[in-house]
Amino acid sequence: MLAALVVPLLIATIVGMIALWPRGESQMGSVPLTADGATFERGRVTDVPGELGAEVVVEVLTGEHAGREVSVQAPPEVLAEGVEIGDEIRMLYVAGAAATGSPFVFVDYVRDIPVIVLVALYLLVVALVARWRGLAAVLGLAASLVIVGAFVIPALILGTSPLLVALVGSSAMMFVAVYLAHGISIRTTTALLGTFAGLAITTALGWWMLGAGNLVGNGSEEAYMVFTTFPGTSLSALLLCGIVIAGLGALNDVTITQASAVWELHATDPGAGRGKVFTRAMRIGRDHIASTVYTLAFAYVGTSLPLLMVGAIYDRSLLEFLMSGEIVEEVVRTLVSSIGLVLAIPATTAISAALVGRTPQKA
Repeated sequence: MLAALVVPLLIATIVGMIALWPRGESQMGSVPLTADGATFERGRVTDVPGELGAEVVVEVLTGEHAGREVSVQAPPEVLAEGVEIGDEIRMLYVAGAAATGSPFVFVDYVRDIPVIVLVALYLLVVALVARWRGLAAVLGLAASLVIVGAFVIPALILGTSPLLVALVGSSAMMFVAVYLAHGISIRTTTALLGTFAGLAITTALGWWMLGAGNLVGNGSEEAYMVFTTFPGTSLSALLLCGIVIAGLGALNDVTITQASAVWELHATDPGAGRGKVFTRAMRIGRDHIASTVYTLAFAYVGTSLPLLMVGAIYDRSLLEFLMSGEIVEEVVRTLVSSIGLVLAIPATTAISAALVGRTPQKA
């Protein structure tokens, strides 16, 4: 029974990836990051005058000017946060600007080592706490990101339907991530089916809201860049693609938890009927729903504080503020993802309760 549901989904995913796989000349990496004669160099800050807007003194570490001390104009917002002696920075060297001023321009900080240390710490913590299961999950995450980089983004750049790309790409990511992280079993496959149910609900609701809410998808500066760089791309369809992919992680989290809850409850009381197991598991599910209601909302607020701050200074009602283009897209994204996530819980619980005890653990 379970194979009859999962195998067609797997076949459809493979066929979809083959059919939609980006072919032909790709634009990825085709646009030069600098003009002719300009290069990126690294430097170390040796002196900070202290006045806002003043140039900082930097020792050049790379390129033909390595070893020289030069003046670099740092943006006010960077200086306001405090540039310290010893900081390493990336600079753009423009040879043609030497006659009119400093040919070195501040680009960003060099932060390779701290990020690498953080990644190593992350892997260490995951390995110590979750052991091989955690490392398998990291491997699943890496494989999912490969799908995004090799399939989703190139296909979108070539003008493939964002909705189809989102559905096929999300399906592929779920198959890879879920089975790598949790192993191939009836329990895992049940959670995967619950994830697909939530994904279908999220997609249907998102598609409906695009039309009903007249969501154009132009609520960010990046959207305008996409519109000018890729004129044939539908911003509203791209918004739907983002909604579908954004909810995958939380969606899989709740379905795995619910499937595990059902199996553990059955293990502690094998004589309990399926209805009783479902009822008990839904008590756990309701607690999960209660926390999930604000999880996605808090995540949005945390990543959008600058936008919310700027939007809040204008004289308008709260409803007008929430319905403005740049805000309502995230409101819809949060609500649609949350509804799909919440409904995935009873769906996964029902499927798990129907299958637990009937089939062996290994698929």
